[in-house]
Formats: sequence, C-alpha cells, structure tokens
Amino acid sequence: MRWVRRPLLPVMRLWRRNIQLRVVATTLLMSLGVVLLLGFVVIGQVRNGLLDAKVKASQSQATGGFAVAKQKADEAASGTGPGTSGDGTATADGRQSQNVIPWMSDLVDSLSSGGAGAFEIVTLPVGDDSGGGRSPRGSGKVDPSSSVPADLRERINSSTTAAQSYTRIVYSNGKESQPALVIGKQVNDPNGRPYELYYLFPLTQEEKSLSLVKGTLATAGLFVVVLLGAIAWLVVRQVVTPVRMAAGIAERLSAGRLQERMKVTGEDDIARLGEAFNKMAQNLQVKIQQMEDLSRMQRRFVSDVSHELRTPLTTVRMAADVIHEAREDFDPVTARSAELLADQLDRFESLLADLLEISRFDAGAAALEAEPIDLREVVRRVVGGAEPLAERKGTHIRVVGDQQPVVAEADARRVERILRNLVVNAVEHGEGKDVVVKLAAAGGAVAIAVRDYGVGLKPGEATRVFSRFWRADPARARTTGGTGLGLSIALEDARLHGGWLQAWGEPGGGSQFRLTLPRTADEPLRGSPIPLEPKDSRRNRGLDDAGLPRGGEEKRATVPVQPGGGQVPPLPARAPIAPRLASVTPAADPTALPGNGNGARVVPRPAGGVRRPDDRPAADPAPDTHTGRPDPAGPKDSTEPGEAFRGR
Repeated sequence: MRWVRRPLLPVMRLWRRNIQLRVVATTLLMSLGVVLLLGFVVIGQVRNGLLDAKVKASQSQATGGFAVAKQKADEAASGTGPGTSGDGTATADGRQSQNVIPWMSDLVDSLSSGGAGAFEIVTLPVGDDSGGGRSPRGSGKVDPSSSVPADLRERINSSTTAAQSYTRIVYSNGKESQPALVIGKQVNDPNGRPYELYYLFPLTQEEKSLSLVKGTLATAGLFVVVLLGAIAWLVVRQVVTPVRMAAGIAERLSAGRLQERMKVTGEDDIARLGEAFNKMAQNLQVKIQQMEDLSRMQRRFVSDVSHELRTPLTTVRMAADVIHEAREDFDPVTARSAELLADQLDRFESLLADLLEISRFDAGAAALEAEPIDLREVVRRVVGGAEPLAERKGTHIRVVGDQQPVVAEADARRVERILRNLVVNAVEHGEGKDVVVKLAAAGGAVAIAVRDYGVGLKPGEATRVFSRFWRADPARARTTGGTGLGLSIALEDARLHGGWLQAWGEPGGGSQFRLTLPRTADEPLRGSPIPLEPKDSRRNRGLDDAGLPRGGEEKRATVPVQPGGGQVPPLPARAPIAPRLASVTPAADPTALPGNGNGARVVPRPAGGVRRPDDRPAADPAPDTHTGRPDPAGPKDSTEPGEAFRGR
C-alpha cells in the first residue's frame, strides 16, 4: 500500500488544495456520464429501427419466395412447368415421379437471381433424408449446413409456418463471414416430399450504418465533454482567481506586509468582495499602526520612568539605609517601619531592574554574548546560592546527570538568571519536599529540568505561567513574592538563545520546568533530551487525578512519604550536592518535541532576530496543550507582582 500511495500523494494533495481542478474534473465526469447514457439510448433506438425495417422487408421477400417455390413444385408435378421431362416413374397415386436434382438446382438459381446480393438461398433436406439428390444446396458459395442454426431447423421441422433467427453467413470459398437474418420454411418438392428452404439476408449495410452512428455519437460526445470542461474551467477561473489573489494577499498581510491590497475591477460580487477586503486591510493597518504606536509609547514610558526613578530611588535608598542602621535607637513601631521600608526598597529596586530588562527585550536591544560553557558549573552556582533559602524551607536540592560535561554555546549570565528563577520558585512552592535538577545532552541539544513536588499547576496554567504579572490565585497578598517578571524575563532569555522554556504540572503532584538549548548557537532544535512530563507523574504511574489506580481499584499507589507530607519518589538521605546517577547520556525523547506533553510551552526564537513591538510571552506562538491554539492570556490578567512566579 505504501508503494501504491506514495506516487499518489502529490495528486491527492493537489486535489485537496485546488478547487478549480475539483470543479473541472467533476464537470468532466458528470458530462461523460450524461453523454454515455445518451449515446446508449440513441444507439439502441437506431439499432432497433434498422433491424425492424430489415425484418419487415426480409419477411416480405421470403414470403414471396416461398410462394414461388410452391408454385414451381406444383407446375413440375403436373408436367407443365419448364424443364420437365417424361423420364420419371409412376407412383402409387398415378402421379409421375420427377427427378428433383436438376429441379432443385434450378430453383436455387432462379430464386437467388432476383436478389442481386441482397440475400442468399439455401435448401436443406428434412432431418437425415438426403437421398434422391436432396443434398444441401446454397447460392453464392454459401456453406448451407454451417450458415443455418440448428435451433431454427428444429423449429422449421416441427411446424409448417415460417420462422426466423439471426446467424452468421459462412462461405465455403474462405470469404469472411458476416451477420445475417435467416428466414426459413418447410415446403414440398414436385414429388410431394418436404424440404427446408431458407432465405439469408446479410446485415452488413445495417452494421455499417450503426457503426457510423456510433462513431458520430462518440465524436460529438467527446467534443461536448471537452467543451463543457473548457467552459467549466473558464467559469470557475473567473471566481477562483480573485479568491486565490485574496488568499495570497491575506498571507502577505499576515506576514506583516500591511500595504498589500487586492486589484478590483468591475461591479460584480467579486468586485464587492475585493473592495470589502481592501477596506478590512486598511482598517487593520490603521489599528495595528495605532497599537504599535501605543506599544512604542508604553515601552518608551516604561524605559524613561525606570531610568528616571533610579536617581530618586538612590537618594531614598541612602536615607533608608541610614534609618535602618539607626533602628535600634527607635521605639519598636518606628524600628519595624524602618525594616519594612528597607525590605520594600529592595523589592522596588529588583522590580525596577526587571522593568529595564523587559524594556530592552521589547525594544530588541538585548544582545547575546554566547560562548562555550559547561552548564554544570552554572547549575552548581545557582544551587549554592539557593541553599540558604532551601535550608529555611526544609528542602533538599538534588542534582543528577552531571557526571559528564554538558557544554553548549550560551550566555552564562542569562542561563544563570533562568535557572535561578526556576530553582528559587521550586524551593518556594515545593512545600518542603525535595527539588531535583536534572541535566542531559543528546544530539544537538542540552536540557536542564527543575522538578518539585509541591502544589503543582492546574490545567491551562502551564502556558500562562510565563505571562507578566500573572497569578494563579488572585486572593493571595500582593506584598509578598518576587517582582512578577522573573519567568517572563527567563522566557525572553531562552528565546534569545533559540531555545525552549516549557512547563508541566499537575494539581498536588508538583511541576517541572525544562530549559532546552542548542549545543551550537543558531542551530535549530528538533527535540529535547529530557521529556517534559516526568516519569513519576500520575499518568506515567498509571494513576488518575485522585491518585487512584486507573483500573478503578480503591487501593492507592505506594509512594514514599516525605516529612513535609505528600508523595514523591524515593530520595537518598541528605548529603552534599554531588552526582548520584550513572553517567549515561540519554537519547533524545521523541515525546519531548515542541508541543508534546501536558502543559508544554514551546518557546521558539523569532526568525531573523526581529521582534514584534509588543512581543510578549503571552502571545508566544506555542500551542496550548488543551486547546491546540496559541494562549490568548496576556497583560489583562496582570495582578500582584509578588505572585507572578510559577503562576501561583
């Protein structure tokens, strides 16, 4: 089947994509069916008419011939006919017995002489009675025995009336046989003995006439089919051409060439469609231009405000530091206010730095300083920096897969910022359970996955977690957490590398964030060495959302329990950060391709390094795993900056 389907695939693809081809082909097939049906009807009518006329003329001719044969026999029996002689013998009834051999030959010659090729005469003895010179005779070199059908002879012998049938005239001189109508009757010779007399009427002329009609109908039918196909092609072309033009212009409009317009001629429906399309394109261009101007003003405003705030913020920071240093001399309420002021100023400075970084990404001014680095060193620095927070939360951070070098051309500062966001988020939302950082390399890609076993992500949140200032729980306080831009900046950093930053999670089962980078800068990614959905997820362990076996049993899965509650895979005892797995380089997992896995977030880098003015993570073209469409979430869900990490 593969060998049969392979050459047909281009034809099938052309059939699906070309409406003009489908309409013309359908018109040709329907026209061909109508012409064939009409041809069969016409040919049947002509054939029946020709045969009816031939049968009537033949029956009239044969009836006259049978009468002549009877008359000649009576004349010969009475001795008054020409060619009679008195050398016969007397019979019992007193009649003179005649020698019928010359009489029979004369009868065949006389009857056939009036035909002039229009018919042939054949005489046959009745049954096996071939004595007395009653052997078969035929005119025009006709083979009497082979030219008369046996079933017709049986009907003639069993009845005294004439009968007819269709046959083929066979010639004894090697001449080609031809179709004919044969009419026969049993008559008596001068001696009163019966014999069979047949008239054979060739149907050659009728066959030629029918062939001429068939040829004429075939030629006319073919001409009609071709003409209808050409007419259908011309008519459909008048409709399809503007539609194709509109489709091409729509594709160019979607590619950013907003000045494209349709060429409109005439005042028909197609022209009205073109005018409406052009008005729509004009309005879209105006609206997009307005949005670009507004977005440009917003970016400029954010950048200007961020820069302008640095000077007063520095002054306020200096004053706050002085007050904070002297808080021991204040009363408890004032001292607490000084501490809150210092904490919020730290948060304000972090938010200001993130806003400046986001403005650089929006303006397309972010530059990548890529060089070969060993990602293990970056991971160790990040984990080391997160150890104090992990100790306060009661969390143990494990690193696996770092037995062999994991080298890639990347910007160490940006990769470290991405991993810092992911690891700190995992510790903060891990509910005291262990956090696993996994490294892997395969083919032309390297990957780092951060796995926690905390509250997890609800369906649909894996694609919205990278939105700016987005929170999964709006009821939480707005004064805690980070700036709300950490994952958005991480997303832009991954995109700048030409990599992917994807998230997966399940409610109550934790989450996993995966960073995939190409080994060589500008090398396209085709897969990731680490599957997005971990092997210890409920689905991979055969459990449902409630933690029960999918078979419907009430027995829960046996999973080691951590001190902080919840179920996670078995973990070794607390130990310094060190390799704990076999040094095996995993192969690229096909399920880790972009868009696979629940909650996948594919983050391709824009082609050519050109960014849209309002290119935000929420508008990333990665598909939503639940709907298969780009996630429309955006700044409209913006809430407290402190709750933006991981969308919780």
